[in-house]
Amino acid sequence: MPNTAGSQTECTLSIELRLHYDVHRPPTNAPRPLLLALHGYGGSKRQMMREAKQLAPDDFVIVAPQGIYQHIREPREQGAPLRYGFGWLTNFQPEESVTLHHDALLRIIADLTADGLVDSRRVFLLGFSQSCALNYRFAFTHADVLRGVVGICGGLPGDWETSAAYRETAASVLNLSGARDEFYPPARTNLYESQLAQRAQDVECKTYDDAAHEITPAMRNDVRAWLARAGCSVQ
Repeated sequence: MPNTAGSQTECTLSIELRLHYDVHRPPTNAPRPLLLALHGYGGSKRQMMREAKQLAPDDFVIVAPQGIYQHIREPREQGAPLRYGFGWLTNFQPEESVTLHHDALLRIIADLTADGLVDSRRVFLLGFSQSCALNYRFAFTHADVLRGVVGICGGLPGDWETSAAYRETAASVLNLSGARDEFYPPARTNLYESQLAQRAQDVECKTYDDAAHEITPAMRNDVRAWLARAGCSVQ
């Protein structure tokens, strides 16, 4: 008899995804350094652009992309309208989120370089919280793309010690942590400098005694000064 039993298979297809991002252009037509600034979990491109303008020197082009995964956040006050946040990663098939993140950054850099707006030798990537580990994945996978990478109150990739995808890079690294950060405490971040130095020659890590899971004025000043120095040099 023929086999008439039913069967079930899981299938996939590729669909177009729109990534929304804001661009801040300095008043000049010459190619400028670029800061790609990525928000943390629950943030948005508008919130990160406001922050990035305080972090970047005045002559930088700034791009603030918005995470691709939208969710509803509880309003701070009862009866207030619903708030929406965005994230970069999901627990389901996280490698697909990583691929989308890499492809989006490469596309933005290529488009702005082709437009003559950005100097491709001076591209910087900054992340807060959730986006830090994703950004480090990008920086050490695409090891020849960035001039520098900044991580604030975030982590390293979970497969940092085991993945064969990560390579040595000439990009400079600045990692900032808060001593009172409940998500990334010093017991976790104290090892970052030695871990990052496994694949980067220029690594600077700082911990701020009065900082929790946040970007403080002292952090803003240090990032801005670091970007100003690194943005003037071309490797």
